[in-house]
Formats: sequence, C-alpha cells, structure tokens
Amino acid sequence: MAEQATQWPERATAEGSRLLPWTTQDGRPCYLSTDGRGYLANLADNIEAVQLGMGEELLEYAREAMAPGTQTRSATEYRWLARRLTEALSDALRVADSRGQRIPDPGEATEDA
Repeated sequence: MAEQATQWPERATAEGSRLLPWTTQDGRPCYLSTDGRGYLANLADNIEAVQLGMGEELLEYAREAMAPGTQTRSATEYRWLARRLTEALSDALRVADSRGQRIPDPGEATEDA
C-alpha cells in the first residue's frame, strides 16, 4: 500500500488513517493513509519519540525549577516554562490520540481471528 498524506477538514478518521504528529501551517491536523509501514510512517514514529523525549526532559527541568528550596526564577522564565510545558502537553496528547485511534476495536479483533 502506498502512503498518502492528507489534510482532512475535521477529526474524521478512516480505516488505515493515522493522525500525524504535525499540523498544517494553519494548525489543521494531517493524516496519513498507510498500512503502518513506509517512510512517512517511520518519520512520524521518530518524531513522536523525539516529542515525548523532549517532554520528559522538560518535565524534569520543571520539577527541578519548582522544587522547594530552589532559586526563584523571574516571571519571564516561568512564562517560558509554562509555554514549553503547554507545547509538550499538546504534543503528548496528539501522540496519545494518534495511538489510541490505531488500537483495534476488541470486537473487530475477535472477528478477524
């Protein structure tokens, strides 16, 4: 099956489609018509791994910054941290949504067996 990246107007999903870990320039979701193999699917897997890894690192930084007894930071630094945490949470939710959409329905799995 050939891969085909698609921009769908809503949260529509179809058999074989995958929510990608990036959006269009105007913030709309991108989907990939795939069987789970191919260059774009592998690229999406790698980007998801990077996004989750960066989120873990940012969370560790935030925990250290907010720990009792640490040096108080400026309002600018806290705003920066809040923005980055917001971005990381958004990425993590997109990854979870994408992976959740690809979990087979238990009823379908039974019928296939």
